[in-house]
Amino acid sequence: MASMTGGQQMGRGSMQNPSVTISVNANAGRHPINPAVYGLAYATTATLADLNVPLHRYGGNNTSRYNWQLNADNRGADWYFESIGEASSVAGERGDTFIANSQAAGAQAMITIPTIGWVARLGANRSKLASFSIAKYGAQSGNDWQWFPDAGNGVLTSGQNVTGNNPNDANTLVDSTFQQGWAQHLVSQWGTAAGGGLRYYILDNEPSIWFSTHRDVHPVGPTMDEIRDKMLDYGAKIKTVDPSALIVGPEEWGWSGYTLSGYDQQYGGLHGWSFMPDRNNHGGWDYLPWLLDQLRQNNLSTGRRLLDVFSVHYYPQGGEFGNDTSSAMQLRRNRSTRSLWDPNYIDETWINDKVQLIPRLKNWVSTYYPGTLTAITEYNWGAESHINGATTQADILGIFGREGLDMAARWTTPDTATPTYKAIKMYRNYDGNKSAFGDTSVTATAPNPDNVSAFAAVRSSDGALTVMVINKYLSGNTPATINLSNFTAQAQAQVWQLTAANTINHLSNVSLSGSSLSLTLPAQSVTLLVIPAST
Repeated sequence: MASMTGGQQMGRGSMQNPSVTISVNANAGRHPINPAVYGLAYATTATLADLNVPLHRYGGNNTSRYNWQLNADNRGADWYFESIGEASSVAGERGDTFIANSQAAGAQAMITIPTIGWVARLGANRSKLASFSIAKYGAQSGNDWQWFPDAGNGVLTSGQNVTGNNPNDANTLVDSTFQQGWAQHLVSQWGTAAGGGLRYYILDNEPSIWFSTHRDVHPVGPTMDEIRDKMLDYGAKIKTVDPSALIVGPEEWGWSGYTLSGYDQQYGGLHGWSFMPDRNNHGGWDYLPWLLDQLRQNNLSTGRRLLDVFSVHYYPQGGEFGNDTSSAMQLRRNRSTRSLWDPNYIDETWINDKVQLIPRLKNWVSTYYPGTLTAITEYNWGAESHINGATTQADILGIFGREGLDMAARWTTPDTATPTYKAIKMYRNYDGNKSAFGDTSVTATAPNPDNVSAFAAVRSSDGALTVMVINKYLSGNTPATINLSNFTAQAQAQVWQLTAANTINHLSNVSLSGSSLSLTLPAQSVTLLVIPAST
């Protein structure tokens, strides 16, 4: 007898799960799906084209201290706080190459503009520099022993962080005018956003944890005021160069970074979480709602919008973002996507709250800065090489479209050989001819999305109804009936399917009986039904 865990059956592959009935109403819940929700980071031109994704993000910790004039960056805590030059010494080459590769595939680039106030500098002949030189600051608990042994990790052998270091050791102090020069360079190279140039300028990366990731130059967590002032300052400089550009921010890292400033996160970590000085100084406001409200007030007083896209990052906090594919973790991954939308789901991690991320972001915007787009510009649920990662990725993309998110970019791009890569392809290029999931979301309901989730959309190009069914059961087949309402279908539906065999297969057509069709869903599979409209 198979055991039951978390609402899902596990056991022999031959076992059959309870049948499910999925209802699709083509007249209910209709709204456009922005294709920008299918974005990626750091993809090749070939991958962007193959996955037919329209959004491509250049971001991450190392972009916070990119020096566009030297074409070099400092890697921060990710790599021993080293300043490292690119192979090319051409000013702005990194951004220009990224934009060129994006445009070659028809994708819009997003470029991160540093606001932290420091950028990398280099030694003689473009040599590396270290923020925490062992020769200068003493023995440390880790160093780049293979490539640059003098570069320490900034942690003394006592376990204490190096403090009082000179940020000029490997960095140069800059301001918004320096970055305005980069924006001017980008416009000179590519034109304005309105003229087909760079559309999206991102304001730095995860600023509330600079005190950790970039502690060599910003050892104190930024206050709410500092981030507001930086966004207004740098946003204005960019819009002066290109009024048609769209400004994206604040790119905060996750749950704590939505409600607490960097100052309060650092203070809370040191002194307990009972008193938050920065929040107290701002009338008890949560960080991001306060920031949106301040930006709205500035817009009202100046007549100038300096934030167009409200963006955050989100990673599940229960170990899902990793390669654990134990049965317990797979089931947890299946459930945890509820944090993106479900008002009744209490996140099962230290968050221990109803995250309902996309409705939360949209509600904050509608309350504090109407007209701003919403974006999740970094996310990843792990298990990329496993079918569980693929079903989760398919679930996430369906949720993004159904919930009306405006933009998203996965961190980073799955390897082309993985089922997770093919899960994205199921939405954007399932047949190799750029045929895609529909662009007008409609209502699809399934009994328990922890077991089987379903998403539906009408495709404007040909009127077809597309239905994505994700079977999350770890084993056993699942009989499914799909009932259609308010849609007059042709007699047969195309079926495309991704399973643990790691291939997108075009199966035999399924015949409709009246307004229903039935099929059997293999364990851990993503099935796309393309139902042509009756002419």
